[in-house]
Formats: sequence, structure tokens, C-alpha cells
Amino acid sequence: MFVHENAQMKQIAAGIQRLTVPLPLAPGHVHCYVVEGDEGRLLVDTGLALPGLDDLFRAELDGPVDRIVITHFHPDHVWGGEIARAVTGAPVHQGRLDYAQCESVWGAPDWPERIADWFRLHGVPAEMRETMLERDREALPLIRYERDPQLLDEGDRVDGWDVVELPGHADGHLGFLRDGVLVAGDHILPEITPAVGVYPESRPDPLGAYLDSLQKTIEVAPRLALPAHGDPIADPAGRARAILDHHRQRLDQTGTALSPEPQTGYEISLALFPGAHGPSQRRFAVAETLAHLERLVANRLAVRQGDVTPVTYTEARLARSAAAETGTA
Repeated sequence: MFVHENAQMKQIAAGIQRLTVPLPLAPGHVHCYVVEGDEGRLLVDTGLALPGLDDLFRAELDGPVDRIVITHFHPDHVWGGEIARAVTGAPVHQGRLDYAQCESVWGAPDWPERIADWFRLHGVPAEMRETMLERDREALPLIRYERDPQLLDEGDRVDGWDVVELPGHADGHLGFLRDGVLVAGDHILPEITPAVGVYPESRPDPLGAYLDSLQKTIEVAPRLALPAHGDPIADPAGRARAILDHHRQRLDQTGTALSPEPQTGYEISLALFPGAHGPSQRRFAVAETLAHLERLVANRLAVRQGDVTPVTYTEARLARSAAAETGTA
């Protein structure tokens, strides 16, 4: 796939351009942004290192890029980092925690096996795990992230843009805020809810962190959010409230799917995501199911049996007692 053939550069607002890069998998594209800073231009995110990415940058970037900043370490945002730096000559900036996880995952050649073993622990069948493993191994040559970037923390500024930590979709996810405009990465999206999952290197309760990040967005109340997928969001606080409501409903559904009998994350995901067919969709369904289960565990509404293989979850007796007292059992 030669990404430069179908890429598009579009002016979004004064000092803001959007570079849309096609992807071979859903959602089919990722947006990188070129934004003006106090003393130069920033490229936010770098796409996936598919053939032709270097030609895309040379053809579409209509001026110098002085800095490259990364919202989070997922492949379609960071795997093109080394190529972007080579083409532009600009230094790469990435969140401190995000880069540590980037190194832990993408810097380790055995990560496909580690992910496969993680899904084994949570009940994913062997045939599906083998397909996941094969596809992950095929992706290894596409990893081109920039080693040793300049590290960012909450409260830092990059050429006039404030660094805002927005964990959830990724533990070290960053947003970049200036004059009411939030370059949001995958923190909030206009059409779909960003995936929030539990993985080997992630924090134990990523959904709890994400709910806090959404509340933070409501409090900051930017006037415009620029997402990595889909159209600009004119009411970011309203969209954050809608996503909060979605996760409240999903938590209720997850609690309803629990029972006194132990179930794996995979088994519960079949009830919560019945339409997720195929290994790629199911892996996200399982990871997101685990995130909701761990939020319930943190709230003492579910119990994890983590000292056995596979790991299983049950409804907490506290939840059943509360239901009985309210007559809803």
C-alpha cells in the first residue's frame, strides 16, 4: 500500500492543517496535524510506516517542520516517527510514560508472543491466538518509532502549546492545548468511542483513568478538538459527556453479564460484543471487556480470580446483597 497516493492535506483553521493518511484497517485513516507554534510549526503524530510515507511527507508538508510531537504510542501514531524525523530533520517529543511503554512493547521483539500469552490467560481460544500472533509478527517490519525523543510531562509547553495528560486510551496519552484548541489524538472521537483496554503493560484500571480524563476535558472546556479519526469536534465537553454516559451504560451491561459462576474475559466479551467477528475485532473486545471488569473490581462490584489460569471474574457478593435489598435481584 503506497500511502502517498491517497493522502490529503486540508486547511482546518488559521494555522492548522490536517494531513489524512490512509490505513489498511478500520477506521481506514488517521489524521496528523501541522499546527503553528510561537516560533515554528509542529507535526502532531506520524502515521503508520507503510511504503510511501516518506514520499507523503515530502509532497504534502508545504513548509518546514520544527518539532514533531506524539499523542500516544499506538502504531498509527508513532510507528512513522523515525521516517518523519528523517524527512523533516525535526526533533521528536513524546510523553515520558508513553515512551517508556513504547520501548517496553515495540522495542521488544517478543511482544507478539507476550500479547498472545496475555490473551491465553484471559480465555481466548488457541486458534484465534495463533491468528493474532501471525498478524502481529507480520507487522514487526513496520515499527519505525524514534528512539530517545525529548520527553514531555503534564504542564510542559511545546512552542506555545500546553501539554495535557489524558490517560485512558493509552496510559501516557497526551493532548496539546492552545487558545481553546485541543489536538486530541484518540482521546475523544466524533463518531466512535475510543477503545480502552487492559494489556500486559497497562495500568490496572485504565477505564478509571479515562473517566477522569473525560471529566478533565469537561472542566477545561476547549472550544474545538482535533481528533485523529473523523471530523473536528465543535463541542468537546459535550462529546466527553456522551462518552461518559456510554461507559456508564457499558459498566451496567458488564455487571449484568457477571454471575456467581466464574467466567473469563473472553466469555464475557461474547455477551458484550456479539458482533465482534474475527481475531482482530475480538482482541479489542476482550481488552475493552477487561477494562470494564477491572473498573467493577475497583468499585468492589466484581471479583477477579487471578491466581488461576485462565483468569476469571464473578459477581461480587456485595453487589448481589445490594440488589436483594433493593428488590432487583
